[in-house]
Amino acid sequence: MVVENPAAMDESEVGVGPWPGEWPEGEHYDPELLAQGDRRNVVDRYRYWRHEAVVADLDKRRHGFHVAIENWQHDFNIGAVVRNANAFLAAEVHIIGLRRWNRRGAMVTDRYQHVRHHPTIEEFTAWAADAGLPIVGIDNLPGSRPMETVTLPRDCVLIFGQEGPGLSAAARAACDAVFSIAQYGSTRSINAGVASGIAMHAWIRAHASPPPSDDH
Repeated sequence: MVVENPAAMDESEVGVGPWPGEWPEGEHYDPELLAQGDRRNVVDRYRYWRHEAVVADLDKRRHGFHVAIENWQHDFNIGAVVRNANAFLAAEVHIIGLRRWNRRGAMVTDRYQHVRHHPTIEEFTAWAADAGLPIVGIDNLPGSRPMETVTLPRDCVLIFGQEGPGLSAAARAACDAVFSIAQYGSTRSINAGVASGIAMHAWIRAHASPPPSDDH
């Protein structure tokens, strides 16, 4: 479904205005959005859909990779990681350490993305073991393998460390493999938000089909 209703919205506004004409049928449509317009940060496919209907539809198509990030110092990159996970349709995001995190960078995508909290690395690794998922670290550490030369596992957890220190010693020890992202400039590292986007897209290139059309 491609929604075009330029007469009902200001060019400076994001989204679409009230539905013009007779309302469409379907339980996935939200009467309030149809009446008032849909200004959410969603693709056209989900315009005017109820929030629960969007999540349910995403759940049918989620990919086989999970994403984890350590949160010992309220890392500001977590919001970007969650937003990337939503964009690439990760199965789940796992936040290890402090429960609270800055949601501003997520741009409300955390409403559509499953997020799980693990207080410790040990609890996270126990969950991964029960789920049968290898833990793949993404960090420029000595001995790490260039990600450009490998294919990420179809079912796995990609784990990222905090800005600055990177993966903690406990997280490194828990990894089944650690891959690095090639860098060519003077900076020692890139932040977890950027690294997560690169790694998730590498998984997408290896394992995912093209995304569905907005026509629905």
